[in-house]
Amino acid sequence: MSDHSKSALTKLNELLKGARICMLTSKDMRGNLHARPMALQSVETDGELWFFTARRCHKVDEIKGDNRVNVAVMDGSTYISIAGQASLVDDKKKATELWNPLYKAWFPKGLEDPELVLLEVTIEQAEYWDTPGGMVTTLIAYVESMVTGKQPHPGDHATVEL
Repeated sequence: MSDHSKSALTKLNELLKGARICMLTSKDMRGNLHARPMALQSVETDGELWFFTARRCHKVDEIKGDNRVNVAVMDGSTYISIAGQASLVDDKKKATELWNPLYKAWFPKGLEDPELVLLEVTIEQAEYWDTPGGMVTTLIAYVESMVTGKQPHPGDHATVEL
């Protein structure tokens, strides 16, 4: 991985640090895109996202048919779109590391629930838009744009290829 890719991945990891809920999009058997909210459990520094899911559900069937997915994240004034490959992972050690007792609402038997499985998304490409000053910075950039006639650039934007 090039130094540029490493620094872009570091920036992406920083932006994802506070994210908890995202939208995971997969493709169904008819080719329709289907998105659903998912709780992001962990972001690995080398480009993996981790989720808990049930073994028998539509998203798993869709991923078995086509494992290409998109993960969309909005956290404050940061927007991230991630394209990657999803896979199901049976790893008790990793599941234990990520487990929170609140998840018993979805998996009543906890870590021993036979429906519980990890979903790993390996990032292939990500694009982010980050406006550190939020709405105020965006507003200032738009006013400047109207005065100067130039396109507004209220924050950072980059594409990360892994």
